[in-house]
Amino acid sequence: MKYFLTIIIAITLVVSCKKSDHENEKKQLVEKLNHKKDNSDFGFNFADFNVVQDTVKKGDTFGTIINKQNVGDRKIYEIVNNIKDTFDVRTIRPDKAYTMLRSKDKTNKLQVFIYEPNDLTYYVFDLRDSLVVAHKKVRPVTYKRRVITGVLKGSLSETLTNSGVEAALASQITKIYSWSIDFFKLKKGDRFGIAFNERYINDSIYNGVSNIEGAFFEYKGKIMYAFPFVQNQVSGKVDYYDEDGKTMKNLFLKSPIKFSRITSRFTMNRFHPVQHQWKAHKGTDYAAPTGTPIMTTATGVVEKTGYTAGNGNFVKVKHNGTYATQYLHMSKILVRRGQHVNQGDVIGRVGSTGLASGPHVCYRFWKNGVQVDALKLKLPTGTPMESANKARFMNTIEPLKRELDSIGNL
Repeated sequence: MKYFLTIIIAITLVVSCKKSDHENEKKQLVEKLNHKKDNSDFGFNFADFNVVQDTVKKGDTFGTIINKQNVGDRKIYEIVNNIKDTFDVRTIRPDKAYTMLRSKDKTNKLQVFIYEPNDLTYYVFDLRDSLVVAHKKVRPVTYKRRVITGVLKGSLSETLTNSGVEAALASQITKIYSWSIDFFKLKKGDRFGIAFNERYINDSIYNGVSNIEGAFFEYKGKIMYAFPFVQNQVSGKVDYYDEDGKTMKNLFLKSPIKFSRITSRFTMNRFHPVQHQWKAHKGTDYAAPTGTPIMTTATGVVEKTGYTAGNGNFVKVKHNGTYATQYLHMSKILVRRGQHVNQGDVIGRVGSTGLASGPHVCYRFWKNGVQVDALKLKLPTGTPMESANKARFMNTIEPLKRELDSIGNL
């Protein structure tokens, strides 16, 4: 009996604590909402208005939103005409936030309309005078520098997320190294280091990675560096180079898909998973979920698109007189024959059409009309750095490389 009484008391305490925690969370939420209503970074005191905050719904327009505030069609036309030099009302998009400040008297008249196309920018439409005016406002931005280092404990995206960095940084890094590192071959325990800057709005709201100053990755036992550099100050174009000033950009990407895995390699003798017989497999299979974007690995012209019983939906791209690539088993083709495509353009989506046991893309590579193993081919590199810029580049990266070496114990 004493035992059961102890259990009942314990359960009562747990329930009481949970109820108390829920009440505290509810109280904190109410306080947060009240604070938001009483304060504004738009330059208005919300306490002076009846505040309505919402997001643009699908099918909404500037006119339909304003019209619900008892603003007639004629007045809406005047507003649109007055603000057209500052803001094009046709650019309003679904899921974007807007705020309406209405008078606190019984008329509840719309005084100010505020539209936020993104976290950084907002537009203020002041309707308090007969002549409506619009102003574009940009919130103050500060930049904070970070230098991180670590070892891969999973995918690059997972590792960076666990380091407190937004996953989007992984996409930027993958793009920089896409010509020199096959990210499917990175192993757990490989080291990396990245120096980068992050944006903060109003010095407190995180707004993503601004730029990368430098990085290194351990790949197949070798440390590979990447540093941004502008050769032509007039164009301002940023390219990435290694520690010796060699371009990171090659004629071909390492893979037609980001963040996938190789399930079958180029071989002259493979047991076909669908036909159940031994035959040559003159391509590299990358498994990925259906719908994953497939990129052309180099600039060229679409030579063929179509469907065959074996290949399914496919695209073949001719890059020059020497090289061509083909992409098989697509769920959807997004280009047409004769179309010019740039390196990295999405030309289709992963599927399992044709003779395929699951969603993947079979990547095939031709050199001088002969199918070859793309993973073993030594491919040409991009445009080298001009010799006149080499000294400036080396001086620029010297302190960055020293910093990356120190944090990575290189």
